[in-house]
Amino acid sequence: MKGRRGCLVRIEQQRVLSTAPGGFLLVSLVFLFIAVPCFERFFFPNLQVSQPEASISAAVDSEKQSQRTDLAPQTSIFGLQEEAAPVLRQEERSPPPPENKTLIILPRNESTTAVSNSSGPVFPIQADEPRLILCNNSNYRTNVCEIFTEVKIQGSSFSVFAAGNNSLWKIRPYPRKWEPGLMEQIKEYTVKAEAGPPCSVIHSVPAVVFSTGGLLGKNFFHDLSDVLIPLFLTVNRFHGEVKFFITQRNPVWFAKYEPVLRFLTRYEPIYGDNDDKIHCFPSATVGLWSHSELSIFPSDYPANGTSMTDFRRILRAAYNLKREFPRRLEPGDKPRLLFLSRKQSRSLLNERAVLAMARKLGFKVVVAPPEAVKNMAKFAKTVNSCDLLMGVHGAGLTNMVFLPTNATMVQVIPWGELKYACKYSYGDPALGMGMRYREYEVGMEETSLKDVYARDHPVFKDPLSIHKQGYAVAWDIFISHQNVTVDLRRFRPFLKETLESFRH
Repeated sequence: MKGRRGCLVRIEQQRVLSTAPGGFLLVSLVFLFIAVPCFERFFFPNLQVSQPEASISAAVDSEKQSQRTDLAPQTSIFGLQEEAAPVLRQEERSPPPPENKTLIILPRNESTTAVSNSSGPVFPIQADEPRLILCNNSNYRTNVCEIFTEVKIQGSSFSVFAAGNNSLWKIRPYPRKWEPGLMEQIKEYTVKAEAGPPCSVIHSVPAVVFSTGGLLGKNFFHDLSDVLIPLFLTVNRFHGEVKFFITQRNPVWFAKYEPVLRFLTRYEPIYGDNDDKIHCFPSATVGLWSHSELSIFPSDYPANGTSMTDFRRILRAAYNLKREFPRRLEPGDKPRLLFLSRKQSRSLLNERAVLAMARKLGFKVVVAPPEAVKNMAKFAKTVNSCDLLMGVHGAGLTNMVFLPTNATMVQVIPWGELKYACKYSYGDPALGMGMRYREYEVGMEETSLKDVYARDHPVFKDPLSIHKQGYAVAWDIFISHQNVTVDLRRFRPFLKETLESFRH
């Protein structure tokens, strides 16, 4: 941090010098030798660079200038008409349209050119124009290569070509890098810094290469945290002027999230696995950026001020959700509590008694059985109509993304030293979405494990020793084979405090 701050201080000193007579030449020299390396270290730490450092700033500036900043109409990835998404970059955000007007998305087809018997570079460049490949393999969650020059992609060979110094990188374009067993299932792309074969098709917009394999389709948590949120983080800066290049096609996932994907790209995706054509793009990103589970950190690259608030704004537009903020409760009004009922592991065995108590305290209770989430559009509206979402730890809590800002999310944490993991997965993301978060940690007498293990068993005496036996062992005991019966005398004051928070 000290080094980055030093960069900013030196750049500020340049501004002072520029006001002095003859300072222009001095500033130019300082910028070349100081400011450009600072830019690289600040935005791209631990990057492998295929060209001299002095070319980084020019390439990034050129990339930024090519991005759209207006609130232009955009088209569905399947040619359907839909309302346009607002521009989300804070510093370039256009005023929202009046509430009584609708922006209609006009159908638009990408201008592509078929190429036959072509040779030489498809995108002619000047000798002094920078050719730049930036690859980051230091991120805990993901590996990403950003290419700020002409790119050639062949899906069938899982190859990416960009003119350079013959360097080579391997990328599995799925942001769950810390699970090596899972990542072995993801197709690996090779990024080669070489000219590559002649083009078959020329595209006019950048590409983003990613996989829809992995855990997509397993549950709502992985659908969002593994790809949909990282995809938004990666492509939001392009304002729809970007093309998805997909490996391991997952048509069910695409169909399910089509309403959201419309706001991320104006073009139909390319499914590359069996495609022998050489697709050429002006630039590309191979892999998806990812910050944390269900989270975007506005100060981290490439967010540039974008946050989960912006992602949730797209969700509200995609599913036509009306409430951005909770309704103001008048005297006598009852907050709407949505309870996520579970039928398998981590079910609340005394659910009826708990919900009856909640109603008696003053909540209006809405119960969502597991099958309710199958209709995404309908269930999103149900969640958005509520003031509080409550459930035992599980993927269903991901539906908090549809809650109004400043609503409350309550997580019941099962037994087994799971507080940190549960807060990391859902508690911290809830706070990052502008919600209030409360948690209730289950005690020894409230878990079904007491009927399976003796009180002196490590499950109770030393739960961390179970975790040390490995992820699979801890998951099997504490997640897959545990249910909960909360102590009503203990849970009542917790629920009453939650209710009181709506009155202040």
